[in-house]
Amino acid sequence: MCCEVRTGAAHRSQNPHFSRKVRARNGAPTRIRIGEALNDFVNCYENATRAEAYAKLEFANTYHLAFRDLPEIYRTHVKGSGALDFGCGTGRSTRFLRELGFAAVGVDISPEMLARAREIDPAGDYRLIPGDDMSELPRAAFALVQSAFTFDNIAGMETKVSLFRGLRELLAPDGILVNIVSAPEIYVNEWASFTTKDFPENRHAGPGDEVRIITTDFEDRSPAVDILWPHESYLETYRRAELDVVETRKPLAGGSEPYHWVSETRIAPWVIYVLRRQ
Repeated sequence: MCCEVRTGAAHRSQNPHFSRKVRARNGAPTRIRIGEALNDFVNCYENATRAEAYAKLEFANTYHLAFRDLPEIYRTHVKGSGALDFGCGTGRSTRFLRELGFAAVGVDISPEMLARAREIDPAGDYRLIPGDDMSELPRAAFALVQSAFTFDNIAGMETKVSLFRGLRELLAPDGILVNIVSAPEIYVNEWASFTTKDFPENRHAGPGDEVRIITTDFEDRSPAVDILWPHESYLETYRRAELDVVETRKPLAGGSEPYHWVSETRIAPWVIYVLRRQ
């Protein structure tokens, strides 16, 4: 789900296994192959206009619930100030971390998104990781690795496992990885920030299938394509990546927030996983 960029696997336009183009949550072209081969998924952000719209999104409406509990989670679990924002997009979530006192580094595969992040925040530390190559990042260095919606449209178990293993290697020995993802329920209900009523086929989707959703918080109403990955699938992903689940949260709205909730007081749109190395 989109809050910041879904960082995909390595960009290999010559790969014959790419099946077709679809539209990612931020509206940019995305190539997806629902399969197990590592790096067959590519999430590229080539749409500068959509990047501009994406940069203007705030942590309001349904997005508010994804970030509301993070300060408490970080106070409870994180020891240290070094943070990596994996899939930072235009930098909203990176700036969020910095406002909480972290020395935050934002990384992404999209030059367009990073260019917009640097325009908004010239003092920020935003780095390109071509093809999700994290070899230039320091190992065992980060007290916190945050991934906000990055894994919502990454296809394939092996690709997800490989990326989580890479992120695990960046964690300090007592570091925490926080993975914020869309709950399966988000694709079959209506929300303050999203609509799914035009996609009844979502109700029949299984793990690894495509699901569609429209963000109503900006003018471009092109449907985004995500990959359904329920709780059980994430647990198996973490097991294979040698990550332990420390805490799981499904944030609900309380009803007193200054937003016009639709399903948010009854159904959690997001799942927040707090992870550490085994």
